[in-house]
Amino acid sequence: MMHNLLPQTITPLIMFWMSLFMFSSQRKHLLSTLITLEMMGLSLFWLMNLWLTNNNSEMYFSLLFLTFLVCEGTLGLTILISILRTHGNNNFQSFNILQC
Repeated sequence: MMHNLLPQTITPLIMFWMSLFMFSSQRKHLLSTLITLEMMGLSLFWLMNLWLTNNNSEMYFSLLFLTFLVCEGTLGLTILISILRTHGNNNFQSFNILQC
């Protein structure tokens, strides 16, 4: 049964590693950083659903993970909106987050 799961796991693994590469290489804008974090979370959610379905486990943990993923996305967008209102753009070079 494990050989049947291997082709299904290749796509989310590639998606995770590509988003990790994009997160580490292009950190110029806050919005692109948030999108790559959401892509990483989505690929982990996909892998977790495949694993839980294969093991005939309960799916409640995946719903909890999806809830935390949505909360992380809304907090990121809230921070993005507040930075856009105070600084005018979302470039990391134009402002210092540690400065009050």
